[in-house]
Amino acid sequence: MKSFQGLCIFVFLCLAAVHSSANGVIFGNVMHNLLKVNFSGTITDAKTNAPIPGVSVYLADVKSGAITNAAGYFEINGLAIGIHLVEISHVGYTTVVDNINLANDTKKEYVLFESVVENNAVIITGVSGATQLKKVPFQVSVLRKQDLTQTASTNIIEALAKRPGVSSMSTGPAISKPVIRGLGYNRVLTINDGVRQEGQQWGDEHGIEIDESSVNKVEILKGPASLIYGSDAMAGVINIITNVPVENNTVKGNVFTNYQTNNRARTLNANLAGNIEGINWNVYGSSVAAADYQNKFDGRVFNSKFDQHNFGGYGGYNGSWGFSHLLFSSFNLKAGLVEGERDAQGYFIKPVAGGGESRATESDFNSTHAGIPYQNIQHNKIAFDNSFQIGKNRLTINVGYQKNKRKEFGDIDLPQETSLYFDLSTITYTTQFHWKEIEGWSTSVGVNGMQQKNSNKGLEQLIPDYRLFDLGTYFFTKKTIQKLSFSGGIRYDNRILEADNLLDGINTKGIGFNKNFGNFSGSIGLAAELSSRVIVKLNVARGFRAPSISELASNGAHEGTIRYEYGNVNLKSETSTQIDASADFNTEHISIGVAAYHNSFNNFIFYRKLQAIQGGDSLMEVDGKMLTAFKFDQRKANLYGLEASIDIHPHPLDWLHIQNVFSLVAGRLNEAISNSKSLPFIPAPHLTTECKIDFKKLKKAICNFYVKLELDNTFAQNNIFSAYNTETATAAYSLLNSALGADFVSKKGVTLFSLNIVGSNLGDVTYQNHLSRLKYTSENLATGRMGVFNMGRNFSIKLNIPLSFKVK
Repeated sequence: MKSFQGLCIFVFLCLAAVHSSANGVIFGNVMHNLLKVNFSGTITDAKTNAPIPGVSVYLADVKSGAITNAAGYFEINGLAIGIHLVEISHVGYTTVVDNINLANDTKKEYVLFESVVENNAVIITGVSGATQLKKVPFQVSVLRKQDLTQTASTNIIEALAKRPGVSSMSTGPAISKPVIRGLGYNRVLTINDGVRQEGQQWGDEHGIEIDESSVNKVEILKGPASLIYGSDAMAGVINIITNVPVENNTVKGNVFTNYQTNNRARTLNANLAGNIEGINWNVYGSSVAAADYQNKFDGRVFNSKFDQHNFGGYGGYNGSWGFSHLLFSSFNLKAGLVEGERDAQGYFIKPVAGGGESRATESDFNSTHAGIPYQNIQHNKIAFDNSFQIGKNRLTINVGYQKNKRKEFGDIDLPQETSLYFDLSTITYTTQFHWKEIEGWSTSVGVNGMQQKNSNKGLEQLIPDYRLFDLGTYFFTKKTIQKLSFSGGIRYDNRILEADNLLDGINTKGIGFNKNFGNFSGSIGLAAELSSRVIVKLNVARGFRAPSISELASNGAHEGTIRYEYGNVNLKSETSTQIDASADFNTEHISIGVAAYHNSFNNFIFYRKLQAIQGGDSLMEVDGKMLTAFKFDQRKANLYGLEASIDIHPHPLDWLHIQNVFSLVAGRLNEAISNSKSLPFIPAPHLTTECKIDFKKLKKAICNFYVKLELDNTFAQNNIFSAYNTETATAAYSLLNSALGADFVSKKGVTLFSLNIVGSNLGDVTYQNHLSRLKYTSENLATGRMGVFNMGRNFSIKLNIPLSFKVK
């Protein structure tokens, strides 16, 4: 293991040395590069020529930026000489992206045109450095903080599920996992501020440990991203950015509250950020408490409550040589696990000490303290994020340590006893070297991976104790020829997994093993601006994923899944080849986008019900309950889909915006199993129609006013994996949503507070999402309905109070 690690690092250093020798630039001119230059300018409205305050000017690669003042002026000091990609963005305007070559102090003037469509953002996901969205060959969706404030959700993944091609696998309002184009679990990699998020993402009932209130921006890469990120990114990447430095010599604060009517969820979040002569920091803290949610069929759903407490931030220094930041976060969630058990009259019941059960009371429903069974998730993280200018080249290093503790409590007589307790420690590391752009070529090499150890400390074991070592090295390059951008690269990964015996008390129920998985991945693609209005993209990528520990070795049950699960130690690595093509047409008053893809899998891993020898479901008795048994299997399979959007903003009604977004994904096994060829748990087709009205200035004291109405249509999902009754079909439903909000400003144009009111499911429709795990909870004997239904009508009231002042 150590020899392989040393070999990869040696290869990386050799590549760097060879390339630097050829160009003679890595260590040359280092002192010259340390000279500081300043970048300043003014930003005005294209129609009125009036200055625009509050515009964000940001250089993503060096994590430095500024906000325009009342005169539309900005200034960024202490930048390194060289080429920088600057992003200029403001709500309601088209984003401007500019490559600036700073050889000395530079001042520029920019004008912004009104627009409601974002198609020119700067992204950092899936590429070696900050790049324009329209110049990458794959599909990336960008959500900014203002997009999140205009949506009602109980966690960050539910908010992202509004985007085409993105869904969520949920186990109640506190626990959601991302699904991209029909693929979830360990096929979707979550990145938070440059660090891969490592909890227990192999399970249905395990969400991601990130505070929604602290999020500044999210980038969603749809498609294999194994080239840059390695195994576990074959479906895509959710890149969540929380810490963004504020402008120099500025201190900013923020207080945010949110109240949701359906489950009485209360959120309080505050943060304080500053930047004084390059020394910058951000600290935040939040608290969320929610009672049981309700709908018309179930009433209040017992034990769907949760409470959550988080804090985090970073501190560091930015200079002309680059930056060094120390990041930290602590996440603590206690969430009830919904089992859906009711008495003969349809009332929810709860266990009582000494045996037996009783009906849940109004006091139980209103409490925010989870009852038995529940889980407690604690996730602590610390990371060191660095970027160094070496001549006109750049070296980035990110090292992180995470401690994830997941405890499940299931015994009412011993409430402090942990039925399951996973204690996971992870070290992640990433090193990338980016050469300066030479004749349109941008090239980088990198090494990244992780070392992981998981221990069982609970009464039971579902997965064995294990140790994992993961290392990969890659080469990536991009060539820009006028309006054409070609990019691609190759990568090799190696994963070593050592698992101990799986124990049931003093008995062994699973034999330990050592596994070694290695494979190549890569991609090649192009993005072409055929004209100022038309952009086409084509990308071919090969993904790779090693089986997770649960897929290989699980043997047991836990409360959240409502099933007994068997692993399969003979599983092979998944590999996939995806072809992705898209076309975008944009004019001043209409935008049309179409994306299609086909993903071919070898050894696709899925789980299915086991059939008893006598026929019917295979059942296992656990603590007096009969649970259906599932086992992991693999076959060749194909996924394919379509995403389309049309956005109309007609003239002269520039304040009106009408958008339609449709997404469809289908999955098929090459060979049928028990007469079923559909892959399990594929999201239903989805169509969203939104009508939105925007006014940049409604009155002197009211700016950025908007009101919107949304019809969210989810079609029936009848293409299910019916073998052994693994999953059930889901009926269609339509939800009516709305939102309105505005910024309230002083006479000097300073924002005093922002208010958003969001209404979800205004018609109080009773429905079940196809990817809701609560569909498979116990039957309501009084009505004959299976499982628990999703949340009914809900209003979310969000208040944000910003504070800002100059230090000098």
